[in-house]
Amino acid sequence: MRKSEVLAAESVACLNKALCHLKDIWEEIGIPEDQRLQRTNVVKNHIKGLLDMMITEEESLRTRLLSSIKSCRKQLDTLCLELQLPPFEEERGVTMLQQEKEIRTQVEVLVKERTQRMQQLKALTERDQDLCDTLCSDPYALDPNAVPSLEQLDGFRQHIASQTTEKERRHAEFVGIKRQIILCMDDLDQLPETSFEKDIVCEDQEAFCLSKDNIASLKLLLGELEERKAENQAVCEAHREKIQELWDRLQVPQEERELFSEHMVASKKKNLDALEAEGRRLMELKRLSMRNVTEAIRSEIAVLWEKCFFSSDQQQAFVPYFSNDFTEELLGLHEAEILRLKQHYEEHKELFEGVHRWEESWRLFLELEEKATDPSRFTNRGGNLLKEEKQKAELHKSLPKLEKKLKAQIDVWEQGQAREFLVNGQKFLQFVEEQWELHRIKKENEKLERQLKKSKQIEVDMLYGTAVRTPTKRRFLGTTTPSKTRKFNGTTSSLSSANSNSTVRSAYGGTVCHSPSRPALSVNKVPSVRTPGRSKPPLAGLQERNKENMGLVTGLGVPLQSARPLPGH
Repeated sequence: MRKSEVLAAESVACLNKALCHLKDIWEEIGIPEDQRLQRTNVVKNHIKGLLDMMITEEESLRTRLLSSIKSCRKQLDTLCLELQLPPFEEERGVTMLQQEKEIRTQVEVLVKERTQRMQQLKALTERDQDLCDTLCSDPYALDPNAVPSLEQLDGFRQHIASQTTEKERRHAEFVGIKRQIILCMDDLDQLPETSFEKDIVCEDQEAFCLSKDNIASLKLLLGELEERKAENQAVCEAHREKIQELWDRLQVPQEERELFSEHMVASKKKNLDALEAEGRRLMELKRLSMRNVTEAIRSEIAVLWEKCFFSSDQQQAFVPYFSNDFTEELLGLHEAEILRLKQHYEEHKELFEGVHRWEESWRLFLELEEKATDPSRFTNRGGNLLKEEKQKAELHKSLPKLEKKLKAQIDVWEQGQAREFLVNGQKFLQFVEEQWELHRIKKENEKLERQLKKSKQIEVDMLYGTAVRTPTKRRFLGTTTPSKTRKFNGTTSSLSSANSNSTVRSAYGGTVCHSPSRPALSVNKVPSVRTPGRSKPPLAGLQERNKENMGLVTGLGVPLQSARPLPGH
């Protein structure tokens, strides 16, 4: 008898014992028969519900086992087909649970096998792709998405081994040719020019494509470089023979020859250039040596001329400076001249440096003056405007002081030299005065241009009946005093009669405009009459006086456009 059957009999005995115990309790309590029947029915329903639930769970387990067996069989058949294995044979006479476990275990084994094969295939494919990129060959013919057989994997491994050996052979050949190419380029002092040469020399060795065509191109390039190297060696040998002959003829010291011994052996591009240069040097040794010294002295003379403010006439006075016949006599004249200039500069160094300081200060002063006319400087937010104004004020004060000091030094210099102190052929103090005068004239011209522009605008405004209101300080309403207005009205007529182009008032805007023929009067300035709000017609008396003024200005019927500024203004 099975243990499960014994447990079932014990369960029935326990149930009967429990029911008897309940019956005794009910008897002792005195529960009526109808209530006992109800309670017994509750116990039965509870036990029946538990048993039904257990039966349902077990039936569900059986259903899941059957579904798992069916799914695993289907998956097992697919795996055997993909792995090219014979169909799986199930063991007979086993329970449903054992059957499901056996099939599921076999599926897990085959899934692991498929995963391993695919991983091996992926690794081999990646390795084969790297070899193909390096050797520029076609990839191995195997579908990377299908599960390979064991024989296919073995064949793939053999192919990878063969390609790896070929890569190592080509790489060793490439490294050897590359080393020779670099040596030849170094001897020829040649840099890689084409993209192929740059790939050979500059890029990493592992990144170079080791195709058959590239290896053939490497050999061809090496042959060309070796041929050019042989040509250079022949040319260098010819130069060496010529240089040796010149050394002997010019009696060049042995020490100097030993310094050049490096180029007498090697035949690189730099050696070839050095040999050619040495040949040219030896061919013109004496003339070139005198010329170099003379040219160096001339450079120093030019610098001293500039420091001592020599004019072009003073420079032209030294005629040997412009001669191209480089002889010993010419060199001696240059040496004497530079000694004289150096002595002259050192004796009056403080004066010359002072003149240079004045020129720099004057140049900076003019730059600041130029910036002052630039409207964009008012948009500056970095404080440069204030700095520039302060710097300009300081220069305006320091320049006269420096000029005074230079004047005293120049007087001493002129007394000692018994001649005038000239800067670029002109007396320095006269030059300074001319600069200040030119600066003043420029400022006045700019002022006259602004006045002329303003007067032309006034003529246009009067012609078309518009009035230009110049920006003025704001006034509070009601601040215009009647006395000033009366004074203005009383003087308008007399001013107009004195000069027909002196003042004109607009009959509509109430604005007084000065004529461009003369500057505005500094005494008894005529204020403009403005009315708050919109413009209103003036009083009748003012209109009459305006008509008189208009007649005076236009010259008894002459058009307004014909009025022009007086000469000299």
